[in-house]
Amino acid sequence: VHAGEKVEIWPGAMGSKNWSPLSFDPNTGLAYANTLNFGMNYKETTPVYRAGLSYWGADISWVWPDGPRGSLKALDPMTGKAKWSAPSDIPRFSGVLSTAGGVVFTGKLTGEFEAFDADTGRKLWQFQTGSGIEGQPVTWQQDGVQYVAVSSGIGGVYAIFSGDERLAGVPAGGSLWVFALAR
Repeated sequence: VHAGEKVEIWPGAMGSKNWSPLSFDPNTGLAYANTLNFGMNYKETTPVYRAGLSYWGADISWVWPDGPRGSLKALDPMTGKAKWSAPSDIPRFSGVLSTAGGVVFTGKLTGEFEAFDADTGRKLWQFQTGSGIEGQPVTWQQDGVQYVAVSSGIGGVYAIFSGDERLAGVPAGGSLWVFALAR
């Protein structure tokens, strides 16, 4: 690589596993993680500082694959191999929650809060929250009932910088959603 030369990098600066928390299930022995599938073009430039604006010291642009831009994956941490994968047209930036009942929860930037079978990856349920999900699902038990909660409200690096036209109509939102699980 030479100074000033444009280079295509895979994965891009956001990595292939995003920074949101994954979840490990001791019952299945699997780690459940949202992954990213896109690269970036990178060309070194002289940074120009402008108050209030971010700068990278580089001219960057995203490189999109022909297929899915991300996946929820069930990974065997001992081998690094995926047991199953649930592809997504838009990368997932939500954290992942796995439960002792064999259900994995995560969200999408388009607002869907989803539940998957921990063993097979089959989608069991989804709910449209009305705004993008980047928060971390949590669970607790109260009076014998298990609850799962997640916040929604679009934002973050991908939503702001990607230029992904599919997010243009997603309301900014700002809600907390709580669900009681069936016994």
